[in-house]
Amino acid sequence: MSNVSVYDTPEYESLRDQIARFIAKEVEPHAAAWEEQGFVPRDVLKRMGAAGLFGLMYEEKYGGADSDAMTNLVFAEALSQSTFAGFIITVLVHTDMASPHLHHAGNAAQKDKYMKKVIAGELITAVGITEPGAGSDVAGIRSTAKRDGDDWVLNGTKMFITNGVQADLYFVAAKTGPGKRDISMFIVEKGTPGFTVGRALKKTGWLSSDTAELIFDNVRIPAWNLLGEEGKGFYSVMKNFQTERIALGAMAIGHCQQALKLTLDYVRQRQAFGGPLWDQQVIRQRLAMLDAKTRAARAFMYHCAWRVTQGHDIVQDVSMLKALTGELVNEVVQTCQQFHGGMGFIRETAIERLWRDARVLAIGGGATEVMLEEVAKRY
Repeated sequence: MSNVSVYDTPEYESLRDQIARFIAKEVEPHAAAWEEQGFVPRDVLKRMGAAGLFGLMYEEKYGGADSDAMTNLVFAEALSQSTFAGFIITVLVHTDMASPHLHHAGNAAQKDKYMKKVIAGELITAVGITEPGAGSDVAGIRSTAKRDGDDWVLNGTKMFITNGVQADLYFVAAKTGPGKRDISMFIVEKGTPGFTVGRALKKTGWLSSDTAELIFDNVRIPAWNLLGEEGKGFYSVMKNFQTERIALGAMAIGHCQQALKLTLDYVRQRQAFGGPLWDQQVIRQRLAMLDAKTRAARAFMYHCAWRVTQGHDIVQDVSMLKALTGELVNEVVQTCQQFHGGMGFIRETAIERLWRDARVLAIGGGATEVMLEEVAKRY
């Protein structure tokens, strides 16, 4: 299963190799313990920051690399070769889902205060959009921010927030006007009076990713903490969803690649019915078809990232990609788990972990049904 495509360059291969070495040394031997403790250790994230991996698309003056969406996709896909999705999503929320709000909408003073530390991994970020009654329906947000003199006062609850427990810096969406889309984004630091991290949520998968409820009870922040223009937060969220959904597509493709690799190795060794499982035609053909689907989806994913670099409107394509890969990864990983037989149902095996972790990729970041509606209404 070659990774070579028309979009590859020696620089991309070098980045893939760098991340592969990091995963082999710093992640795979240790991450089972992170699954038990429920979060990725801060020193691991700092080492990634020190290696220059947290600012690929950000300004050089803050320690970034000023790269483009293609480079960022190479990073996300390479990271997604880890078999621990909790680690992957911890990083991708920081690099592709939360900190881009500061990059895109932050003013010079805000970037000067935070960006260098974000890129270095000294400040870990989270984004507060989802609520108990509003997920993909961003316009349904009920948290509010009201102007009071030189301050804003935030009230509300956020739910299912990745990095919610361990983050230092949160980018929070709240309603600032009467209209459904009158939403603004705010910078909230951990420790701000009235802001508390509620219960850490226990999940089926992504066990090494900390996920929390956030509670804002008369949280008073300076007007300076408004991120971007007042009332324009809805459009900032919609714009950033495209980056987020390409990253989640990369996660799905990475899971497919790893599941197929693990399963090809397994069925060539596993003896049954007088020979290796690989001798069974149904096994060979099913894996071949799943590999074909994975390669096709991967090519479409790189095409989407290329279109971003060309400045195209890619909402329909990225919505297709998210729906396609979210469903495909569940088909691939469940079939691969099936071919592992009883071993596929044993905790601590990589295929069982991939099976659990894959499920949310058809839900989080835009459920399949929502994505298909985004596609359909653009015909």
